[in-house]
Amino acid sequence: MRRATLVFALLAATTLAGQTPQPPDWTRAEEETLRHFQTLLRFDTSDPPSTPPGGEKPAADYLKQILDKEGIPAEVFALEANRPNVIARLKGNGSKRPLLLMAHTDVVNVDPKKWAHPPFSATRQEGYVYARGTVDDKDNVAAVLMTLLMLKRQNVPLDRDVIALFEAGEEGTTRVGIQFIVNQHFPSIDAEYCLAEGGGVTRQDGQVKYASVQSLEKIPHAIQLTARGVAGHGSVPLQSNSIVRLSDAVAKVGKWAPPIRPNETTAAYFKRLATISSPEDAARYRDVLSPDRKVASAADEYFRANEPRHASMLRTSVSPNIFDAGYRVNVIPSEATATLDVRMLPDEDPKAFLEQVKQIVNDPSVEVAFAARDTRPGGTTRLNTEVFAALEANVTKHYKTITLPTMSTGATDMAYLRAKGIQCYGVGPATDVEDGPKGFGAHSDQERILESELHRFVRFHYDVVADLVRRK
Repeated sequence: MRRATLVFALLAATTLAGQTPQPPDWTRAEEETLRHFQTLLRFDTSDPPSTPPGGEKPAADYLKQILDKEGIPAEVFALEANRPNVIARLKGNGSKRPLLLMAHTDVVNVDPKKWAHPPFSATRQEGYVYARGTVDDKDNVAAVLMTLLMLKRQNVPLDRDVIALFEAGEEGTTRVGIQFIVNQHFPSIDAEYCLAEGGGVTRQDGQVKYASVQSLEKIPHAIQLTARGVAGHGSVPLQSNSIVRLSDAVAKVGKWAPPIRPNETTAAYFKRLATISSPEDAARYRDVLSPDRKVASAADEYFRANEPRHASMLRTSVSPNIFDAGYRVNVIPSEATATLDVRMLPDEDPKAFLEQVKQIVNDPSVEVAFAARDTRPGGTTRLNTEVFAALEANVTKHYKTITLPTMSTGATDMAYLRAKGIQCYGVGPATDVEDGPKGFGAHSDQERILESELHRFVRFHYDVVADLVRRK
């Protein structure tokens, strides 16, 4: 009986060992990552397309070709023929709901004359790759592709489906990308969790400082102020001058600071940031969360003057950005308008906020109304999930640093997924804080990424996904 039990145990152990996937060969994976990355960067997928017919089709065709060759089922969905989206799926056993990996294949357009290297050359120089899209968002495209390929090749047993969405139109034409997919093909991407762009790792002087995981984002709106008065000759000033009235209204709004309202994400952000900051900064990061309004207001006042990004993270923000008035120097215009860039907290009531703006303006001769804009739906993401835990664990493993959950003051396509109940988290590779001021950041004229950080991000991405989907 003991001999039979021992034989059975040895057979079981042998079988289990045979089913345990071997770790990826990262040396070979890095060579392949760079090859795919450079190929994708060399496609001009500008949004809007810079040359007819333009669009994301070359990148989508390339991804579909690679996926087909590897035996990974993939479908193409297109509202416009030259702007397709690719959806791929690795099947799991269904014991858990799917994980969605999302990245966009389009990039913002370029002025080639301003680039030291051709913007779609994927030039390698001194450890960097230079091209439009290196950090927005073909780094994520490459990471998602390599994660799929390695899961398939390693024959990793999956507890849940892994879905990849390579989307079009994120940079300005969401109707052909995420809106089209969500509105017409949502069952193809329906998932419990999503990983996409929006986060990253911050380096300073070549050293990692912290990692950001985007778990919320503000919602863009536009408000227009319209002042009306009597037209007349410029040689006879009038008290009803529309520009004067509009200027007064804009000044009131510009000086107004909507109340600060920390949420789960921003509260965790400031608490954690305090642990790695100087004593003076740490005190302010803690004070701004104080229930004592005077204490919090003092910290907020400092942020508004010295750290405007942090001030914006704490409230619905308003920035007057467009003025339109007059057409001749000697004519008093009867109408003047200003457009405000409004970024609302995810739980802000738009109608109620508009009424607040009207009260601040407090002028019946100035109309306050929402203006047309490509806005996005609201939604929330929790921090007490297995995904955030996996992200935090792998940040520690790969980057040896703290994880800061963040609410983006900008916008990403994850907003459309959060509105559908999908818990979404934004990730990204390590970049240097010095790169932005030097003109090497996203949307800049010399966009670049360190090859070593691209490879580290791919390993991080794969390990996070594997931890979440591997059969336990």
